[in-house]
Amino acid sequence: MFTTLYRSAAAWTGVGLASGLFYRELTKHNAFTGQTQLSVVHTHTLVLGTVMLLLLLGLNAMLRLDLDRRFRWGILTWNIGLTLTAGGMLVKGVFQVLQNAAADSPAIAGVSGLGHIVLTLAFVLIFLAIGARAKTLTDTPAQAGEQQLAV
Repeated sequence: MFTTLYRSAAAWTGVGLASGLFYRELTKHNAFTGQTQLSVVHTHTLVLGTVMLLLLLGLNAMLRLDLDRRFRWGILTWNIGLTLTAGGMLVKGVFQVLQNAAADSPAIAGVSGLGHIVLTLAFVLIFLAIGARAKTLTDTPAQAGEQQLAV
C-alpha cells in the first residue's frame, strides 16, 4: 500500500503540473482571457491528488491504516473520484477556452458531480478506517508519558 500511495501521489503531481502547463499554453494560443474551469484543474490535482495522498502515506506509516480493507478501498475510490472530477473539469475548461457550446452540457457537469460523489464515498471509507484504527490504539500510562516528552 505504501508503494501505491507513493506512485499515486507522484502520478497526480505529474497530472497537476501538466494541467497547469496545458492551461497556460491553450489559453495563450487561443488568446483567451476569460474565466475557465481549466484554471483550477492544476490546483485540484495537486492538492487532492499529491498533498492528500502524501498525508495519507504519512498517516499509514504511523498507524498502519492499510491493515483495514476500508482504507485500501478508500484509496482506490479516491483515485477514481479524482480522475472523474479532474477529467470533467478538464473537458469543460477546454470547451470554455474554445468557446464551444458543449461547455454548458449537463453531461459534463454530471461527470464532475459523479466524481465528487465518489470522492465523498472515499472520504467516508478513509475516515471509517482511521476511526477503527484509532480505537485499537490504546495508550498505556508509560507510552502516554513518552509521547508527551516527544512533543
